[in-house]
Amino acid sequence: MNDRKLQKIRRELHQIPELGFKEFKTQQYLLEKIRTYPQEHLNLKTWETGVLVLVKGTNPKKTIGYRADIDGLPIVEQTSYDFKSTHEGNMHACGHDFHMTIALGALEKLAIDPVQDNVLFIFQPAEEGPGGAMPLLESEEFKSCKPDVIFALHIAPELPVGTVSSKAGLLFANTSELFIDFKGKGGHAAYPHLTKDMVVAASNFVTQLQQIVSRKIDPLESAVVTIGKITGGFVQNVIAEEARLEGTIRTLKPTIIDEVKHHIEILAKGNELSYDCSISIDYGSNYYQVFNTDDYIKNFKNVVLGQNIIWKEAKAAMTGEDFGYMLKEIPGFMFWLGVDSTYGLHHSQLEPQEEALSIGVNLVESTIRQL
Repeated sequence: MNDRKLQKIRRELHQIPELGFKEFKTQQYLLEKIRTYPQEHLNLKTWETGVLVLVKGTNPKKTIGYRADIDGLPIVEQTSYDFKSTHEGNMHACGHDFHMTIALGALEKLAIDPVQDNVLFIFQPAEEGPGGAMPLLESEEFKSCKPDVIFALHIAPELPVGTVSSKAGLLFANTSELFIDFKGKGGHAAYPHLTKDMVVAASNFVTQLQQIVSRKIDPLESAVVTIGKITGGFVQNVIAEEARLEGTIRTLKPTIIDEVKHHIEILAKGNELSYDCSISIDYGSNYYQVFNTDDYIKNFKNVVLGQNIIWKEAKAAMTGEDFGYMLKEIPGFMFWLGVDSTYGLHHSQLEPQEEALSIGVNLVESTIRQL
């Protein structure tokens, strides 16, 4: 697949971003493309809104897995493109249009010229939420062709095109969404003593949350608790009966995220008594850490350098990734692919450089042939 075809596919996918488990047009697009490839070695399956393609090896002794995520984000696009999203309010702001295009390019090459081992291409839905990896791992469709080793990439806007970055061990953090709802008693602003003000309760809870990391977690461990959104009340002279906090928890160890949640729940019980209210907590989507297998990273680094691509040793980041659940069960790795964008991931003006597409395709194919 030449650069022009890759560019065309990426731009067509960019225009149809869909949210998790609603990737109906995306799934149909992927199926139509895959069915144009030579079918002799392909075994095609669907799961929910995702696609699984097994490329049968010439003399298989194992199965190699490669995963690409396919969902978009609920972001209003503000790029300079003339091929903007046609799905108002949704955007491929995390590069999943790139991820799918690269996977399709590598799949076509292997459909024409398969390797010795079986190769499973996984087009996974709902990476951004509510989380597609765990239910996929538990599905019969996946279990019937479960890989022995698996890898994936993620675009890196901050890295130049022609640069790859990864590391052995921990790459991405353990993460959890955080939704906290407060229920009290509303009333007139002139009679606060007759109410239970949930704006006050929620505001105080935000400041208390910050003390969990500073006073309840070992300072040698890493943890982040962030509240990114507060809602409460309807008008300036009415005391709010309800309020809601929305945020995220991120840690470098799975045990620490459980510890953080434990302390949040203790705070909630105390605040229920202090403010005579009810507080409910929902942890939403949870992602397990991305932990790269040492030997596979060493082999991958040799492939990268053999293609005259610049290798940059990565640092562990508080980024969350659904792929962590796959690496929990299957050895493998994830890496960053440089795409050189002024704006970063999840930004409405993200514009990755399309020159990185062919680099990604060649790298994925070469890695599969070396595993």
